[in-house]
Amino acid sequence: MPGARLHAVASRTLEKAHQFAAQYGAPHALGSYEELVQLPDLDVVYVATPHSEHHAHALLCLRAGVAVLCEKAFARNASEVADMVAVAREKQVFLMEALWTRFVPATHKALELVGAGAIGRPVHMVADFGFAADYNPASRLFDPGLAGGSLLDIGIYPVFFSKFFLGEPTQVKAVGTLTETGVDLTCSLALAYPGGATASLYSTLAATTDTTCTIYGTEGKLHLHHKFHHAHHITLHRTDEEPQDFHFEDAGYGYRYEAQHVQECLAQGLTESPLVPLAFSEKLIETLDDIRQQLGVHYPGE
Repeated sequence: MPGARLHAVASRTLEKAHQFAAQYGAPHALGSYEELVQLPDLDVVYVATPHSEHHAHALLCLRAGVAVLCEKAFARNASEVADMVAVAREKQVFLMEALWTRFVPATHKALELVGAGAIGRPVHMVADFGFAADYNPASRLFDPGLAGGSLLDIGIYPVFFSKFFLGEPTQVKAVGTLTETGVDLTCSLALAYPGGATASLYSTLAATTDTTCTIYGTEGKLHLHHKFHHAHHITLHRTDEEPQDFHFEDAGYGYRYEAQHVQECLAQGLTESPLVPLAFSEKLIETLDDIRQQLGVHYPGE
């Protein structure tokens, strides 16, 4: 990426850090996160540890005055997110949840089309995300100690995507299936929004789903093809008109767009993103907490 370089990597073991640094050309490899935040010339840290560790690792960076781009889910629950936001604001340090989908070109185009009234008034959204994962109680997907389950790993995509287009839900109804470890294997959601719009959202670790999204409106529909969270193809269907297709180039894996946005924010001296503001992430985690409570999913120490 122009204007950026990988400066350092930190892991729980020095060996893993060295392996990563060698593969991706980082000049510094460190065996602890505490060492990382003391490193000179460090502008921003990308926190990519398991969900259960986001709170502690983001706070470590923020208290050291280092900007943070923290993977989704932002933390395990709303209380942890509130801590992170409070410290970021106290220290006046940049903090953003890494909802990379917000920054890919297909999402920009979809928001532009819906915002311009291309499908009329949005009435309903359908979105899913699922893959068949081998059941391993010790893996991050199924370990409650690592805040596992389909919701925080992949269900979060349909949930935050619905917020982009429909706003904050007024009602959330959740049903699902839990694993032997007590995390959600499947999660099915029905949501209602101001103005009468609704959504049907689904996530699962038990089956590979289409991973698409369709937004239905009073004058047509917008379909984001597989995989909707970084789509390369969207189709606009307007009533009594020929479908209109939009195609987007594959620019790497897609994370570069959010990284570019963070660079722009830091260059402007911002402490939060105007596209994924902290208030958005606070509302998102409140919705996820509500869903988990309905499902009966609780993590150790909560």
